[in-house]
Amino acid sequence: MKVFGRMINLRNDPEKVADYIRYHAQVWPEVLEGLRSGGVTDMKIFLRGQRMFMYMAANDDYNPGKPSETPPHPRVLEWDRIMRTLQERSPEATDDEWWAEMEMVFDMHWPQHV
Repeated sequence: MKVFGRMINLRNDPEKVADYIRYHAQVWPEVLEGLRSGGVTDMKIFLRGQRMFMYMAANDDYNPGKPSETPPHPRVLEWDRIMRTLQERSPEATDDEWWAEMEMVFDMHWPQHV
């Protein structure tokens, strides 16, 4: 299993923040299926103010930089387009990142901690 930490900001607009929360309360089935079929086994998104943190777990074959063998469902593309109107890159993001990758610096399950 691979795990990822990522961050992004929501736009500084209370209506856009509310929209983001509302969309994620009722995620479209095609989006969930796309995540699962791509190898994502768990995803949690946390929000404070405008800053979001995503925890994601995926199977060992998951490669975030590798394009999928099958094109994404049109609803997944629509979801991504909508989410990008509600989000903005965090200052830490590189030019080629939307969600900024974070480095894991602690895991209580690492051998030295058990």
